[in-house]
Amino acid sequence: MGRELSTAARCWAAAFVVVALVQVSAELAHADALARVTQWMVMPLLAAALATATRWPRGRRVTGALVALGFSWLGDLLPSFAGGSAFLTMVGCFLLAQVAYVVAFLPDVRRSVVHRRPAALVGYALALVLLVGLCAPHAGPLLVPVAVYGGVLTAMAVLSTGVSRLAGVGGAVFLLSDALIALDAFVPGWALPAQGFWVMSTYCLGQALLAAGVARRHAGERRAPRPPAVRAAAAGGLDNVVAFVPRPRSPLPTH
Repeated sequence: MGRELSTAARCWAAAFVVVALVQVSAELAHADALARVTQWMVMPLLAAALATATRWPRGRRVTGALVALGFSWLGDLLPSFAGGSAFLTMVGCFLLAQVAYVVAFLPDVRRSVVHRRPAALVGYALALVLLVGLCAPHAGPLLVPVAVYGGVLTAMAVLSTGVSRLAGVGGAVFLLSDALIALDAFVPGWALPAQGFWVMSTYCLGQALLAAGVARRHAGERRAPRPPAVRAAAAGGLDNVVAFVPRPRSPLPTH
């Protein structure tokens, strides 16, 4: 997130990295209990790092990212207690997370590939069509929710390119993580070695890159110079409204 991080932000970020490394190592070692507990911890730690790396007023982008991390945490936590509806619970929570990211990143659409590199949209569209096409034959009644989630997830990845290059990479990696989950759930014969390791590695990395991209953009905007009239107002001078208000003329002399 940069050298300008506060001590608190550095501590939270370091804690996130440590717990994320423990989590993916536990996935690799099939230490299910440890993997489950550490999975519940990664998003709160990342949210704390983002919150302490930014300052009020945080604006729509940072606030939306924090909301998305909150829903992501629910998507990590609640399925463990949802029994037979665990998968739908996870999809519902992460759908809300993706919607929060889309709302947060939508104002940056003109900076995204939608306007700057529209040819890149072909790659995102092909990824979505391929993923839904592979899952469709075996999704059954879940086909519509899967397609809707895939569309919102792809929209998030596209719009993240408008935040920064770092966030754009994070959005693409997050898309890959969820694609691995969908392929494992709906494609018979899908057998990626160390599936849990790759899912959680790309999930943690994607979310971290999104948070870092949002934090850097926030810091860059706060460092940007303000217009002269605004600086003068902040210093106690005339603001750009008062400066254009004509002064009253002196009254005409009377006899």
